[in-house]
Amino acid sequence: MHVNMLVDTGSIYMCINENIQEQLQLPVIEKRKGQLADGSIVEYNVVGPIEVRFKNRRCHVDAMVLPGENEPLLGAIPLEDMDVLIHPQRQELIVDPDHPYFAQMKLK
Repeated sequence: MHVNMLVDTGSIYMCINENIQEQLQLPVIEKRKGQLADGSIVEYNVVGPIEVRFKNRRCHVDAMVLPGENEPLLGAIPLEDMDVLIHPQRQELIVDPDHPYFAQMKLK
């Protein structure tokens, strides 16, 4: 399934909406609380695992489920795991040019 997501470095996790969860038939694995931008705390279902792919990169993550048709978010954990960067001038996601052929992780 191809999904456009807002790349949000202020979000730690990946967030999908209920429609995506339903289409992928992802089981709920736990419930977690998350703090919204306005400071309020809300409880969400967590589903997974989900394989995320971007160009020659991939990772497996769990995702918090936002209600209705809220915009899906790609947070810091999958961005780091796939070793991708935000290109500010082009306003797009890119593969880390220092590691173009495979993701390189920081181990310490």
